[in-house]
Amino acid sequence: MKMRMLAILVLSLLGTMSRADVVIQEVTSPGGINAWLVEEHSIPFTAIEIHFAGGSSLDLPGKRGATNLMVGLLEEGSGEMTAQDFQREREALAASFTFDSYADGVTVSAKFLTENREAATALLRQALVAPRFDQDAIDRVRGQVESILASDARNPNRIAGATFYSAAFGDHPYGSDDKGTTETLAGLTQDDIFVAYRNALVRSRAVVSAVGDITPEELGVLIDQLLSGLPTEGPDLPQDVAFGVGGGVTVVPFDTPQSVALFGHAGPKRDDPDFFAAYVLNTILGGNGLQSILMEEVREKRGLTYGVYSYLVPKDHAEMWIGSVASANDKMAETMDVILDNWARVATVGVSQEELDAAKTYLTGEYPLRFDGNEQIAGIMSGMQAEGLPIDYVVHRNDYINAVTLDDVMRVAQTWLNPEALRFVVVGQPVGVTSTD
Repeated sequence: MKMRMLAILVLSLLGTMSRADVVIQEVTSPGGINAWLVEEHSIPFTAIEIHFAGGSSLDLPGKRGATNLMVGLLEEGSGEMTAQDFQREREALAASFTFDSYADGVTVSAKFLTENREAATALLRQALVAPRFDQDAIDRVRGQVESILASDARNPNRIAGATFYSAAFGDHPYGSDDKGTTETLAGLTQDDIFVAYRNALVRSRAVVSAVGDITPEELGVLIDQLLSGLPTEGPDLPQDVAFGVGGGVTVVPFDTPQSVALFGHAGPKRDDPDFFAAYVLNTILGGNGLQSILMEEVREKRGLTYGVYSYLVPKDHAEMWIGSVASANDKMAETMDVILDNWARVATVGVSQEELDAAKTYLTGEYPLRFDGNEQIAGIMSGMQAEGLPIDYVVHRNDYINAVTLDDVMRVAQTWLNPEALRFVVVGQPVGVTSTD
């Protein structure tokens, strides 16, 4: 019943806050931990997001998959509680906890009612500072990860991603699956899980965001309660790595009537002065669905695919400009040619003022729609902190978009779009497409 009440409250929040309502306060806990807070006292509910920098990139040599497995075990028993005990208590409190890991971080998301804040915080703290990592839980969750790996091995998109990232980043953590392999997973011990835990959940690398029915003073106390007891320092973060594969084609044979392709080359850093111009350009090129150049040329004019997209991927230690597409085996060669032609055309000719204006209208119009609930706003703020953005970014973000000029877009296109450097990884049985190396 309480979980249903929480769900109703969450739904009722959707649409109640807009970007104009988001006033972010900077909070420092008594213990010296910084956080961002948006107070919203209209409903007795709070969402909190904690981001620990590092993530699965901190896996030790030969221990790939340890961080991912560890994070999957945080709800599988802590303190004196078994996994079943923990779940029952969480349900009774109508609280929601989500633990996740990726290449650059570990995230902890929590939602709870104001009346249960103290008990929910205590339960979450127990999961964070006193995990059990019982062997039976390790074996159970490891089996789940092994099933995911087996599924990935039959998924053309996953195969393309694994091949692409391995070619681009080699031995760097970005070059391998953060879930590990069946071999590395099989070798992980309980001691390895505890090492991954101490390396990943480091208090000095945590940023905290909160939205909802909580004051700055209350949040400061809550943060110290949650994070006290975690290690204060951790191992060095990975070094930056360059995109390490040149232009060309890699074909991975796979028995399927439709080939999938991942393509890309190096991209701009998140703090590059031209990042917003690149962001707008990518929206025009392949980031705005049916309105993009690639979608118009590949799908609408030629019917070669249902969808083709491009993305800027500024990771913590590397940057990419990549894209994805799927097409029938006998159409993939033409699809690749059209993508290359338009990549080259935009790099030399640029885009029109009309295309630029439409992209800016779309980007500035859709941005406020992201602020549709406490949890979403907490996630946005956590991402801002992790990327080192200023606290007033939400106020000025659309100004940055609107400030992009046609000259800016042309400069970025000429600087960053390089069809000769574009690497395609194609998984399937593409007719007329062969590996170039």
